[in-house]
Amino acid sequence: MRRIRHDATQALFHAQGPLLVLITAMFAIYFLQWRSESGWYAPFMAVPQAVVESWNDLRGGSFDLADAKQFGTLVSYAFLHGSSEHVIYNMLFLWLFAALAVELLGQGWMLATFLITAVTGAITHVVLNADSPVPTLGASGAVMGFEGLYLGLAMRWHLPTPHVWPMARPIPPGQLALVGLAGVAIDYYSILSRSESNVAFGAHIGGFLGGVVLACLIPRKPQGARHR
Repeated sequence: MRRIRHDATQALFHAQGPLLVLITAMFAIYFLQWRSESGWYAPFMAVPQAVVESWNDLRGGSFDLADAKQFGTLVSYAFLHGSSEHVIYNMLFLWLFAALAVELLGQGWMLATFLITAVTGAITHVVLNADSPVPTLGASGAVMGFEGLYLGLAMRWHLPTPHVWPMARPIPPGQLALVGLAGVAIDYYSILSRSESNVAFGAHIGGFLGGVVLACLIPRKPQGARHR
């Protein structure tokens, strides 16, 4: 029995090693945030107003290192979280959908999807809140990016039935795709209703759309998929 468990654990780390490292890093960073009283992470959060100012500097030809750092927050914000519930919830859904991305496309595309959709989520949030001085943080945009990626792949291909731990049984691809679609619909409604919340709905929508577009552009056929 121990041998079987060891082999299963070894297989899991071999297949999902980079994703597990990413999730572990997220928890480690949040632990450092929680333990710190200095607020060292504040410069790594994305502030829409500051990003817009840096964009104007770039357009005006006065771009400098400080502006480059502001653009860097379009990625770094995704590695920070505001509470234990925030990071746990995000990491749960990151595991579910990013693990699917690894199974279908490989580890390289999983990491690329995380970075690209984190950026598209941040840009969308900035565009919708250009005058806001309120910083944003969290991996939610990238998580929604993986949901959008899965939906896009499901529209292009007949995907194999996924087997993602800890789900007790295989879930039909269509049902998983609808999870992401329902989530982005709620975010869209929240924006239209001008909901007062500290949730960056724009980042969710931007990440989701980034994932859908990425799925349309990826030339690689997903593992185990069939042509429609």
